[in-house]
Amino acid sequence: MRHRKAGRRLGRTTAHRKAMVRNMVTSLLDHERIVTTVPKAKEVRRVAEKMITLGKRGDLHARRQALAVIRDKRVVAKLFSDLAEQYRARNGGYTRIVRTGYRAGDAAPMAILELVEYQESAG
Repeated sequence: MRHRKAGRRLGRTTAHRKAMVRNMVTSLLDHERIVTTVPKAKEVRRVAEKMITLGKRGDLHARRQALAVIRDKRVVAKLFSDLAEQYRARNGGYTRIVRTGYRAGDAAPMAILELVEYQESAG
C-alpha cells in the first residue's frame, strides 16, 4: 500500500523522473508552453508553480534554489526578471492544463501545459 505518498512515479526510476521533470520545467519556462501527457503535466505543474513563486521572491537564496532545479542560467534569468514581473499581482495558479485528446500510438491522454498569460506569437 502507498498511503500518504505524494506524487506520481510515471513508470520511471527516481533519477530518471527527477531529470525529466527538471527538463520539462526548464522547457516550460523557456517556451511558456509544452505538449505532454496529462500525468506528466500534472507533475510538472507542481514544480513549475514553485519556481515562479521563487522568482517572485527574488532574493539570492530563491535564485540559488531555482538554479538547483532549473540549471540553465538563461532560463533562471528570464524567470526572475520577465516572469516574476508578469505574475507579480497573481497569487498562484500560474499554469493551465488544456487536454487535447489521445495520442495516436498508445492512446495516452495528451495535454498542453502553458503559462496562464501565454500569448502565441503571430507568424
